[in-house]
Amino acid sequence: MKSFTEKTNQPERADHHHAEDREDNQRDGVNPVRQNIQSITELHQHIEDQISPQQRAIERVTAFLGRPRFLFLTLIFVCLWMLVNIVLDRLKLPDFDPPPFLWLQGLLSLGALLMSTVVLITQNRQDQVAEQRDQLDIQASLLVDQKLSKLIQMVDELRQSCDSDEGKRDLEAEAMKETLDPHQVLSTLNRSLGKTDESRVIGEEK
Repeated sequence: MKSFTEKTNQPERADHHHAEDREDNQRDGVNPVRQNIQSITELHQHIEDQISPQQRAIERVTAFLGRPRFLFLTLIFVCLWMLVNIVLDRLKLPDFDPPPFLWLQGLLSLGALLMSTVVLITQNRQDQVAEQRDQLDIQASLLVDQKLSKLIQMVDELRQSCDSDEGKRDLEAEAMKETLDPHQVLSTLNRSLGKTDESRVIGEEK
């Protein structure tokens, strides 16, 4: 039988373990790395939940088609098909697909068509997911730019209030206070690329 001290120490140990669990949960709550991992996991799970059973089955087929095993199985099937028909023809026995193996050519053509369609369906969904992630990256980048611009503005205002020379301006800080305008950046980039193409054409003509 357990002693009285052991029985009284059990609730204390349980309370100690519960306290440690609460501390771990609190640390996880303020840990930015774990929060980011949790957010990414939830986003991935949300995308996976939207996949239909038909789409999921097609992607399983696509994953199998992209493995070396499928290539080896296809080569073995083709070789066996041709070998069996050649042997039957040499033995003067009825064969089901004599050379030039028209049935085999038809099966391979049909298989190539189906594989291309399956791969395209999978690629379309992956492109949609990639586009959503690109849009999320752009929104996050714009938000970070706005936060940095606000932070620079606050630091510059603090510097001006503490600086004895109030008339002195930091031109670089003034420029960095402006938030990024994606439309303006895109139009400037297009104009720059257009000038570069024109310069290349003129250089080739010379």
